[in-house]
Amino acid sequence: MDPVGEKQIRASFVNCSKGEASRLNLPVGLAELPWADLDFLGWRDRGAPDRSYLVAPRADGLMGVTLRVPQGVRRSFTKTTVCSICLTGHPGSGVSLLAARRAGVAGRQGNTVGTYLCADLACSLYVRGRKKSQLAGRHEETLPLADRIARTVGNLDAFLDKVLAGEPA
Repeated sequence: MDPVGEKQIRASFVNCSKGEASRLNLPVGLAELPWADLDFLGWRDRGAPDRSYLVAPRADGLMGVTLRVPQGVRRSFTKTTVCSICLTGHPGSGVSLLAARRAGVAGRQGNTVGTYLCADLACSLYVRGRKKSQLAGRHEETLPLADRIARTVGNLDAFLDKVLAGEPA
């Protein structure tokens, strides 16, 4: 992913108002991020732990979405869970169910779409081996890196398409 600045990030959000986008907390150390290793930029809101944000390059430009942890979702601290985007396995609460309000009229009507993501939104780093899950070594994948990256981007694109879609998933 190419480095992006604050204005580009704030302008990319499709499922919140411009006012909401202007007030969201950006990731700390934006300039120092490992941009070459990122397929998308994802971060948790340090001021509101139930909120997360994701910005990804798409064919028609950057697309940003706000994400929330749904209320009342029970998390198991003893079971292994798998991220739907990068397919990295994590113990306990290493994967979170995150819901995105749909874009446009559907989102204003309260429609959402959810997916299970690495709780720290560092899918790109897990895929590249830059960050290790606590399960690392137990379940090593043999798929070549380029194929794992392509699969991650494809899974992310499918989720973002659902955010843009007007009908329920």
